[in-house]
Amino acid sequence: MIRDLPPLRLPKYAVVRIGCSPEVPAEIAAELRDRGVPAGLIGYEYQPLTEATLLDGIGEGGWVIFGTSGLFGWLGIDVVSRHVLHIPTTESATAWHVNRDLETFHECVAAVIGRFPFYEEDEEDRFEEVADELRQLLDTLDDSALAHNGLWETLCDDVAMGNYANWEED
Repeated sequence: MIRDLPPLRLPKYAVVRIGCSPEVPAEIAAELRDRGVPAGLIGYEYQPLTEATLLDGIGEGGWVIFGTSGLFGWLGIDVVSRHVLHIPTTESATAWHVNRDLETFHECVAAVIGRFPFYEEDEEDRFEEVADELRQLLDTLDDSALAHNGLWETLCDDVAMGNYANWEED
């Protein structure tokens, strides 16, 4: 395990309101403005943008991008299905399922943050057990959340490897 990375700060669930470019469909823009988006997750797993924008010409109605994920990824809403998606790179025409809708994304973010820190120091023997507990929690909130290659399954895999063992309180 890598221990020379800076410690993760203890996250807190919060909601932020973001703007929307004029191309964003009115219903989705209203939901993003009224409901807002989570202010973040843990580290760089998800960070909100200040303004949502429409990626048109992808899928049936395009994707409304509202956040980033990792170094090159995006999180967005499929205009037709309203599913929250993870787009792995800016050039990608492929998206991985995250949650069935924005409300469920909020619930999953809040639950994951509420469960953090995932393990105590020197609990290397519990990494896989904790990841399984997290998978069960997410599955209870949204039975589609643990989609193959999705944001939540990847996060759980990282938890199982101990990638979130290095944290500190504010």
